[in-house]
Amino acid sequence: MLSHPLQIFTNSDEAHAATVLEKMGLEGCFEGIICFETLNQKNSGDKRVLCKPSLESMEAVVEIAKLDPKKTVFFDDSPRNIASGKAAGFHTVIVGSSALVPGADVALESIHNIREALPELWEAGGDHVVDIRSAAVAETTVLA
Repeated sequence: MLSHPLQIFTNSDEAHAATVLEKMGLEGCFEGIICFETLNQKNSGDKRVLCKPSLESMEAVVEIAKLDPKKTVFFDDSPRNIASGKAAGFHTVIVGSSALVPGADVALESIHNIREALPELWEAGGDHVVDIRSAAVAETTVLA
């Protein structure tokens, strides 16, 4: 079992995120969902819209979820979002690519092999700082 709290950060609305998690059988696996409404309710007095890949959205997530960016691993499939996550101070994993992109610490071809590619996320417990920067690029094949 993963020993760290998990959050979803999505540009979609909360209803869509909940539907997708349910269809994937992942409802109840996350401590929270930070979605379009979450980010923009906080920003309601401002006419700007916060969403990925803006650095402001990453900083808002840190505040909302009370994260320490140095102890946070950010997974995304967008190179632009990865670059913003790195700028916010997160450890970053590009998903869906075996090649690193600017700002990515690790490339993970498939999320299905996360445990094999990043075992330190399961082995570390409590307040232990997980350093994934030295993890090798993981080329994986998933047969379905």
